[in-house]
Amino acid sequence: MREFVRLQTGVLLRGLASQVNRASRTGDPDAIHDLRVAIRRLSRCLRLFARFYPAHSWKKVRRRLASLMDVCGTVRDRDIAIELLRKARVPPVSPLLRQLYQERLAARLELRRQLLRWKQRAFSRRWRLRLGL
Repeated sequence: MREFVRLQTGVLLRGLASQVNRASRTGDPDAIHDLRVAIRRLSRCLRLFARFYPAHSWKKVRRRLASLMDVCGTVRDRDIAIELLRKARVPPVSPLLRQLYQERLAARLELRRQLLRWKQRAFSRRWRLRLGL
């Protein structure tokens, strides 16, 4: 079972690294959604199989994932609101849509800044060592 957990965690961690790269490059709604899915999957894996990782090594990783999920959520919430307003045929020049676009841009810039910092710190390699992969 330990080997299965190790392999699955590695797969999920590689998937997260791929989505971090994609979201930092494009920042489009699909990339951010996929990043959130990758975060959620790895986080659940860490929680479910906690006993198979070195003593509490998974806790810090999950906290970092939760923090990134919050930043992603800020962008994603604006994407969803914008899409709903478009479907409701709210004019693109409406003050509400303009405000949402500005908020999304600010949130997107913060997300990109954090993703670049994650990449610079080689999070994937460090987490592999921390988790004993």
